[in-house]
Formats: sequence, structure tokens, C-alpha cells
Amino acid sequence: MKHLNITLAGLLALLVINTAFAGDPTAGKEKSAACAACHGADGNATTPNFPILAGQYEDYLLQALKEYKSGARTNPIMVAQVAALSDVDMENLAAYFAEQKGLIAIDIE
Repeated sequence: MKHLNITLAGLLALLVINTAFAGDPTAGKEKSAACAACHGADGNATTPNFPILAGQYEDYLLQALKEYKSGARTNPIMVAQVAALSDVDMENLAAYFAEQKGLIAIDIE
């Protein structure tokens, strides 16, 4: 029984951690207007010069935004775009684009 309690406690902790950092896709969509010029309204860029954001992992997108803001990633356009974003804005944008369907979708069953 002790093993079961540890497992349940661990699962509960993961659930709390995952929901604590989850962004709001609806708020992200509202904030995404500036992103659409390069990445497309739904995150599916139409030119190969800009990355497709749709369907990427939320934590990856959030990490990338934070790295642009901190200067760990350097791109003059992106650095300017994230300068005024709060942590919550970045979480919401990451949630919105992660929720979108990418142009290339692979179903693994």
C-alpha cells in the first residue's frame, strides 16, 4: 500500500505542476495578431523563411520565447517582438500555437 500512496502522490504533483504552467489559448489567440504577419494567423507560416508554430509542444514554444527575451537566442525581429511580453503573455501564446493543427500532422497509434 505504501508504494501505491507514493505513486498517487507523484501523479498528483505532476498534475499540479502541469496545470500551474498551462497558458490560456484564448488569451494567446488575442495576443497573436503581431505573430500572424510572419507565422500565419494559426501559426502555419506560408513561407519557408519563418518557422511553423502550430502544433509545436507548448513547453518548447514557451522556452523559445523566454530565450528570445533573455537574449539566449538572438534574432532582431523576435527580440523586438517579445520585449513587451509578460511571462503570462508568453505562456498564453505558447498554449495557443501548441493547440493549433500544423500543416504536417502525423498520427501515431
